This record gives sequence, C-alpha cells and structure tokens, in this order.
Amino acid sequence: MARLATSTDVFNAVAEPRRRRILSLLKSGERSVNDVARSLRVTQPLASKHLGVLRRTGLVRVRGEGQRRLYALNGNGLRPMHDWVKTFEATWNARFDRLAEYLDELQKTDADAQQDPTK
Repeated sequence: MARLATSTDVFNAVAEPRRRRILSLLKSGERSVNDVARSLRVTQPLASKHLGVLRRTGLVRVRGEGQRRLYALNGNGLRPMHDWVKTFEATWNARFDRLAEYLDELQKTDADAQQDPTK
C-alpha cells in the first residue's frame, strides 16, 4: 500500500522526532518560528519547514501578530491518533486485569506459604 504524503497524514507528520518536540513545545502556548528554532537548536528555515508540515496536517494553527507568525497546538488535529490508539484500550485493559489477578494469586500463595512453612 502506498504511503500517504507527510504533509497530509497526521501519523507520518508526527513520525519525525523534531515535529513531536515542536508539538511538546506548543503544549505550553504559542511560539514564534524563531522561538521554536532556538528551542530545537535548528535553523529558522528548518523550523519553518516542520511547522509548515504540522500546519498542513492540522496539528498546529498560526495567527499573525504584526509581522510575526505565532504557532499554537491544535489538539483536534490529534483526533485521528487518539481514535486509533483508543481501539487498543479494551485489549490492554483486559491484559492488565489478567496481570492483576495473577499478581494477586502470587501474593496469596506467598502469604499462605509464610503462614504454613511446611507447604
């Protein structure tokens, strides 16, 4: 199956570590491209490129303030990832429940053995 372009697919967009770092930076509020570049220790053009991908995929939004452009996280853009991960929730909950039951059994067996050393 052909892979979607990074600029149209949320999963491919966040596959790049620097873009994930940008999303983490933007959790705390708006930032200019220069702020992002400084925080990531990259050039301004590289930061702009990554922000452009994130904007085209709907993960960030931009607003103008004079000559500056301020980027902010768009949480709704993460919805496809959230929805996909949520499909695993029931499976993981069932596995954690089984693990908890097993650990309870081990603790009970250990407690019984300590009460009756002949076992």
